[in-house]
Amino acid sequence: MMKKVAVIMGSDSDLPVVEKAINTLEEYGVPFEVHVYSAHRTPLEAKEFSENARANGFGAIIAAAGMAAHLAGAVAANTTLPVIGIPVVAKYLDGMDALLSTVMMPTGMPVATVAVNGAANAALLAIQMLAIEDKELEVKLADARKQGSAKVLEKNKAIEEKYNK
Repeated sequence: MMKKVAVIMGSDSDLPVVEKAINTLEEYGVPFEVHVYSAHRTPLEAKEFSENARANGFGAIIAAAGMAAHLAGAVAANTTLPVIGIPVVAKYLDGMDALLSTVMMPTGMPVATVAVNGAANAALLAIQMLAIEDKELEVKLADARKQGSAKVLEKNKAIEEKYNK
């Protein structure tokens, strides 16, 4: 049975960003759960979820938060599952605060961090982690890469035909 991916956001205001991860997981047929847990407002719930995630069938956790963005680190402190942080743009500092808060974890508490608002890549990274043990996911990922390459080459051909005469 395929492991699930947890998608946790610090606030429901992060949902427009997080939906890109949800859509990507759905596209690949990866089971997931979505939750709102704040590292600051619901620390006990976030801790309990993280501590029990492996036993509850999860293989990776995606944590999205803006501003102080402590969620991914708080989750990582309470699980040995891979945690992928999505720094989310808030109304100040264009997401730089969230990026630095997410990426600057102390030794022993790794958090893989994607680009600011990089939810689709967070999901793809979680899928790649699951694909280590799941051949079907590995094939889906390889096919998606081939399709992406073909699209770029089509665009290249159109540009070359227009400008290289």
